[in-house]
Amino acid sequence: MKHLNYVRSYRNFCKPASGETTYQVVIEQSDLFVTSRVNLKSEVLDRLNKIRQDIKGYIFLHPEFATSLNPIQENPDAPEIIKNMIRAGRIMDVGPMAAVAGAISQDIADFAVRLSPDILVENGGDIFIHSTKDRVVGLLPHPDEPAVVGIKIDRGSTPCAICASSATIGHSLSLGNGDLVVVKSKSGAVADAAATALCNIMKNKKSITKLNRLRNDLEKKGILGVLAQMGDNLSVWGDMELTVL
Repeated sequence: MKHLNYVRSYRNFCKPASGETTYQVVIEQSDLFVTSRVNLKSEVLDRLNKIRQDIKGYIFLHPEFATSLNPIQENPDAPEIIKNMIRAGRIMDVGPMAAVAGAISQDIADFAVRLSPDILVENGGDIFIHSTKDRVVGLLPHPDEPAVVGIKIDRGSTPCAICASSATIGHSLSLGNGDLVVVKSKSGAVADAAATALCNIMKNKKSITKLNRLRNDLEKKGILGVLAQMGDNLSVWGDMELTVL
């Protein structure tokens, strides 16, 4: 069964560090949950609006950007976020929109870090983090229940992205059957595209073995770590230290 939650109640379980605040920024389909030292809602809203205009404008001129499930041609004249998404899609052999949430999260976080050294931007389960503190990112077995396991994020490993894909949770298209794939990378776009690509190959429990065989190739593409779950089968490799919450 596909779990769909427009309210995103999982955000109620998020706990900011002392001296931090959280807030939601929404424009049409983009729904961000931001943690920072000061409230930057106005600044984030302006930046998100610019990004969305770049993406919508490019789609108007290049409709295939929004619909292709395969990599598309790079365009040196495209806005930077478009270039990042196309590049990530080509790296992971998926369409550019597979990278959209992670790319937006990083763009917003990189923009806002000058105003708050601690900034976490979550966009539909895809997170980009700049942090002066160690963090824990919770993993949700069910979107309406609290996380019981998390991934430790050492402050020295940031900035970094943690992006997830699932065939059973959320609204995004998945061509596989995996319950959860989580990817860590320095690039939000690449992490998002990789999570989609890896979830697509999760057809059955044997797929986890196939995923493990891809480790060397994935590391060359900038993937720092992967967690994959299908039923009772779990695989974790790379810089993905788990902790009980």
